[in-house]
Amino acid sequence: MTKSDHYLPMKTSFSSKHYARLYIWKMKGLGTKVKLKTTFHPQTDGQARCTIQTIEYMLRVFVINFKSNCDDHLPLIEFSYNSNYHSSIQIAPFEALYGRRCRFLLIGLKLVSHFDRDRVGA
Repeated sequence: MTKSDHYLPMKTSFSSKHYARLYIWKMKGLGTKVKLKTTFHPQTDGQARCTIQTIEYMLRVFVINFKSNCDDHLPLIEFSYNSNYHSSIQIAPFEALYGRRCRFLLIGLKLVSHFDRDRVGA
């Protein structure tokens, strides 16, 4: 398990149950074994709560700092979450997924979100 997160800006009125069903359907279609946590399992409840709190905090900070164009900065939140050490897996999710440490240099680079790449031609 890598604990990787991926963020998509959406303006819809779908419920979280709808997105959960869509996610499970897609994962099964890709041949991925889907293991859902049980509601009353104390260890996974604590891990999920901690992860949700971390993501909520990161989103709050970005909303405060980038009020008008938060969607453009979602890749930064995703990158930050996935490239930092997680004590539960003893490694960064990026490293667990790709088998190497994440190397990055963001000085002087323009961030292009996943959604703008098609328009930009990147």
